[in-house]
Amino acid sequence: MTHVIITGGSSGIGLAIASIYASRGARLSLIARSAEILNRARDELISKSATAGNIRIETADVAREEEIIAAIHRCEAAFGPCDILVTSAGVVEPGRFEELPSAAFQRQMETNFSGTVHAVRAVYGGMKQRGHGKIMMISSGAGLLGIYGYSAYCASKFALHGLAQALRCEARAHGVGVSICFPPDTQTPQLQRELAFRHPEAAAVMGTVRPWSADAVAHKVVAGIEHGRFEIFFGMTLFLLGRLGPAVRPILNWWFDRAIARSSGGVSKRGR
Repeated sequence: MTHVIITGGSSGIGLAIASIYASRGARLSLIARSAEILNRARDELISKSATAGNIRIETADVAREEEIIAAIHRCEAAFGPCDILVTSAGVVEPGRFEELPSAAFQRQMETNFSGTVHAVRAVYGGMKQRGHGKIMMISSGAGLLGIYGYSAYCASKFALHGLAQALRCEARAHGVGVSICFPPDTQTPQLQRELAFRHPEAAAVMGTVRPWSADAVAHKVVAGIEHGRFEIFFGMTLFLLGRLGPAVRPILNWWFDRAIARSSGGVSKRGR
């Protein structure tokens, strides 16, 4: 029986992915910081299709290496080795660069980037030894293009792409698949919290695209895992950014600059 471990599995994209695997009879280990939200997630999965005995929940903060590694090892002790790891835990704190305190940069790097590293380290040795396993890192469209008011978040998500590229090279020869996906704005509780702090300049650019549903993102992610795809993109713009970044980015930057200038009542200035 497949054992799927999902960090950030209590809500949003992580929970939607868990729901798909639950419907397929997989053993699920959900890890998040809030025991209350994890319990609600477990009840929701059971009410749909999951068997109670196939779901394990663990409270842990992915930013704390010893904590998340210990939680994952407890999950493996209960359900067997991890077959699929999905690193969906993440935080976002919008704000202009000069307004964000150093702590905001640190929190987002520690959770979004280092938290992924910690979770992968917990399962990678075992996967490598067994000669199989799949790792899916959840990045963001903000990991492909810098966005006004998201300097810290973009940095943490860009870093994941470099990690995934390097680890893929190392893992491939040992039968371990490494993938990364770049979801756009997705209808999740985190997005609702984020929108309250999104600057008008960012909204002028990002608000032109309707958010995807968590279910739609989850189905595309799971299909990517099944087919062994390294990169999963959502929508034509993100696909072109991922495949033709250097060629597409100047055009998007030009369009973004004009939209930002209009939203702020200023005049677009050319970067040097």
